Amino acid sequence: MKSTINKLTSVLFFLALLGGSWSCHTRKQAEAIPPFELSDTMLAHSEFAPVVEMEVENELRLFGKVQADNNKLAQVYPAVGGNVMKINVELGDYVKQGEILAVVRSSEVANFQRERLDAQAEVALAEKNLQVAKDLYEGKINAEKDVLSAGKELEKAKAELSRIHEVYNIYNLSKGSMYNIAAPISGFIISKDINQNEQLRSDRTDGIFAIAEIDEVWVLANVNESDISKVALGYSADVQTLSYPNQVFFGKVDRIFNAIDPTTKAMKVLVKIPNPGFKLKPEMNATVTLRFNEGKRMLAIPSSSVIFDKSKSWVMVYTDRKHIETRQVEVYRQLDDLSYISIGLNKGEKVVTKNNLLIYDALND
Repeated sequence: MKSTINKLTSVLFFLALLGGSWSCHTRKQAEAIPPFELSDTMLAHSEFAPVVEMEVENELRLFGKVQADNNKLAQVYPAVGGNVMKINVELGDYVKQGEILAVVRSSEVANFQRERLDAQAEVALAEKNLQVAKDLYEGKINAEKDVLSAGKELEKAKAELSRIHEVYNIYNLSKGSMYNIAAPISGFIISKDINQNEQLRSDRTDGIFAIAEIDEVWVLANVNESDISKVALGYSADVQTLSYPNQVFFGKVDRIFNAIDPTTKAMKVLVKIPNPGFKLKPEMNATVTLRFNEGKRMLAIPSSSVIFDKSKSWVMVYTDRKHIETRQVEVYRQLDDLSYISIGLNKGEKVVTKNNLLIYDALND
């Protein structure tokens, strides 16, 4: 029995010595690992940004179409019916005011020509009758009322001739049966519904050309019912198109149409956009991003400083090269290159924005 106790005591003593030796070895190993410190090379290639407080911005993305400004748009209608003899322009052409777009042979123009000749003859006859009446009055052969009557007939004849001259000027009529369709304004042909040898009807209600100045265009965008309360006049708008995916066009909300389209169940807003170089064309599809202020302030940092790992968001808070902390944060909203932070940071702290992932891995592996 005594021998067994002595053996057990020897084993426990050996285990105690072994445990002490292992603990000492582990402590020495831990003491041998130096604390993390940014090297000169890593520090030179890292970038930092302060935590700042700023107004919280938000954005609303809409979809719409580019359209010509209605105030700079002209529809061209045929004044008379007839056969289309010649078309001088095509869709997309730029025309100047007064330029001839098409030529139509029309019997109606020939009738106008006859009416003008008749009116000129009536004026000449009325002038002659007035002169005769004056001569007879001076010879005491007729009364003064005959002179006045002849004068009124001359005024009527001149008025009719003046009316026909106005018709010629308005519709750009010329001699014979040819009718020249002229551009009422300078701009681009954005619509064309006429063909050579086509027979135009005089009672046609659709335009044959549409001309628009597009140095400034409209974008009509649809706003869903759920987003109507978020839209207001004057909001800044960024517009992008499929044709120029890497270019942003800037404008502002100029008008809100306070009505719901029964088909789309959406409200329309109008964004005015300067269009230098005429890159934006009517009927282009467009994406409109409206930016607005939420009316509150929060802490903000560059989005590049946020690391998403293990279903959480982290940032590297930098004090100096030997003191870098991995900090969990709550991101309220990320807007382009800016992230608004609701929990986890203090104003004035500094976060790592470049090489932060390498530092995160070095500290947390």
